[in-house]
Amino acid sequence: MTEQTAPPADAAVAATTTLPPVPQTPPPPPVQEEDPAPATPRPPRRVLRAALRWTAAVLVMGGLGAGTVAGITSMKRTDVPGLATEDDGRWDYPVLSLPALPADAPRPYSDPNVAEIHHADLRRLLLPAPAGATVDKELDGGWVDSARYTAEYGKDDRAVLDQRLKDSALRHVAARGWTMKDGTSSRVYLLQFSSVAYSTAFLDELYADSQSLPIPLAGEDEATYDEDWSATAGVQFTTAHAYSEPEPHGAEQVRHAYVLAGDTLALLVHSRKGEAGTEAVPFHQTLILQNQLLG
Repeated sequence: MTEQTAPPADAAVAATTTLPPVPQTPPPPPVQEEDPAPATPRPPRRVLRAALRWTAAVLVMGGLGAGTVAGITSMKRTDVPGLATEDDGRWDYPVLSLPALPADAPRPYSDPNVAEIHHADLRRLLLPAPAGATVDKELDGGWVDSARYTAEYGKDDRAVLDQRLKDSALRHVAARGWTMKDGTSSRVYLLQFSSVAYSTAFLDELYADSQSLPIPLAGEDEATYDEDWSATAGVQFTTAHAYSEPEPHGAEQVRHAYVLAGDTLALLVHSRKGEAGTEAVPFHQTLILQNQLLG
């Protein structure tokens, strides 16, 4: 077996160097690129930042606005700055409500109730004292006798009025009085008769000495019509008349009013010592509210 020997190193090198050259492929021609589509120009960063700030501001203001609206709607009108009702001198009376009637009792002005009788407890129809008032211990909303009522008139008229009350089928007299911090004294009397005919007749007796003005009250030099009160302001089926002591008044000024409401006659009195006298606004307010309770 013939032994093969490796070719010499020079021969290997020669073999590699004698190979034919590999032809080089020419590079491909450059590809003609299409013009790219024009890109939307990006806004400057300053504009973006401003837009973001305005968007955030709108969201924040929207939230604050919603919170403010919710806060205002849950507040009382007097709690909202700029919308508070200006104090016009009215007193702060409690919420009023009519007392319940006895079973099957008609209302005073319904058709079956010809005598126009108030079947509710007369004391429950008295106007309550407003906030801040000092209640009169003698006129605490209970029953009083006719002499206490006639004490509101001059000494020369009391005996005659007391006798007329005894002759007019008077059933009850309920009264409440109070004094406000400014010194205004208020008294409310409710006189209940057997029917509207008796209450009307007694009211006419108060005008017996005059065709236009009633008997003046104690401390009242002269009673004149209250020019700020309209007779049409009364509740339906009732009649309300208001009087005031004109300027210049004496040591105190007196305002009073009568409300004829079916079988009941109400007397309201406001008096105050000093030059300032009584205020018209709380007097009219008291008259309106008492009239509503009797209506």
